[in-house]
Amino acid sequence: MSNTTKSTAAGSEKYDGFTDEERAAMKERATELKTRTRRGPKPDPEVDVLAKIAEMSDSDRAIAERLHAVIKANAPVLSPKLWYGMPAYARDGKVVCFFQSAAKFKTRYATLGFSDEANLDQGTLWATAFALTELTADDEARIGALVRQAVS
Repeated sequence: MSNTTKSTAAGSEKYDGFTDEERAAMKERATELKTRTRRGPKPDPEVDVLAKIAEMSDSDRAIAERLHAVIKANAPVLSPKLWYGMPAYARDGKVVCFFQSAAKFKTRYATLGFSDEANLDQGTLWATAFALTELTADDEARIGALVRQAVS
């Protein structure tokens, strides 16, 4: 998440802080943590992920649904969960990869990201996030290979 500078209504003062979208993501994360610590029956995290995907715009939803299927097929060891209000996939409770819809932070494209828990290391430089505007069969195959490598 990045700091931004916004002007006040008067236009003369500026402040550094979080965007509305960043604050909303932090609130979602706090809710996720509270839900996890509540007593009683635990909700199924995959149901929560699928519900979050269902709320997305058509283009983001189409990508998220395919990613969900590709990740589950190629890395069944990963468990779906929400992370800052985004679909994420974790091993032993630690997020390995996640999907950020374009609408999440009002960006031009959706993103598939990998955390430092992913085994993607290649020399001294490697990608940890990928822009997605749609998914082709070739893209799905590449993502499947990345996810398999991430959990190897």
